Amino acid sequence: MPNAEPTPRRDELYTALLDAMPNPVFIVDDDVRIQDANQAARPLLGVAPDMVLRRRSGEALHCIHAETAGGCGRAAACTLCVVRNSVKEAFAGQRVVRRMHRMLRQHGGQTDEVFLLVTAAPWAFEGRRLALLIFEDINELVNLRKILPMCANCKKIRNDQSYWENLESYFKKQLDVDFSHGICPDCIRKLYPDLAEDPPGAPPAP
Repeated sequence: MPNAEPTPRRDELYTALLDAMPNPVFIVDDDVRIQDANQAARPLLGVAPDMVLRRRSGEALHCIHAETAGGCGRAAACTLCVVRNSVKEAFAGQRVVRRMHRMLRQHGGQTDEVFLLVTAAPWAFEGRRLALLIFEDINELVNLRKILPMCANCKKIRNDQSYWENLESYFKKQLDVDFSHGICPDCIRKLYPDLAEDPPGAPPAP
C-alpha cells in the first residue's frame, strides 16, 4: 500500500537546489519509497519525477526483480540489492554509504544492464527519517576495465559489435578523448638517428 505520509515541502530554494544537482537524486524513506526526485532522474525513470512518488525505487527504475510478487524489496534477490542495503546501512550507521551497483532493467521490452555508483546519505526532515539516494552513471568506466581485444600488429581495438577500429576512434566514441601525436625518444633514435639527441651515457639505439 502507498505510504500515506506527506512528501517533504518543496519551496523555491529546495526545488532549485535539488534540480541543480547534475546526477539523479531521490529522497527515499526506510522502505526505499520515493518521496521526491530531481529533474536529472527523469532519463532513468522515463517519466516526470512526480509520477513515481510513493513507489519503491526498484519499481520506478524498472528493476527486473520488482516484477516479482510483492514488488521491489520482496524478491529473494532483493536481499542482495545494493540500493536497498545502502539505504539500510546509511540509516543504521547514520553515515554516507557508497557502493557500485549492477542493475538489470526491463526497458522497452528489453533487459538493459546499467552500472551505477550509489550514494545513500541519511537526512532528517521535519522529524522524518529520510535518505538522499544519488546515482552516478559509471558504464563507461566499467567498460574500460574490461579486457579490450587489440590487434597485435596494427593495434586496432575490437568493439562490442565485433568491428575493428583504431585506438583513437575507440576512445573518442567511448570517452570523448582526443589524442595528440608525437614520437617518443626510443622511436626517434630508431627512425631518425640523425636527429636523435641522446642524453649522456644513453645506450645506443638497437
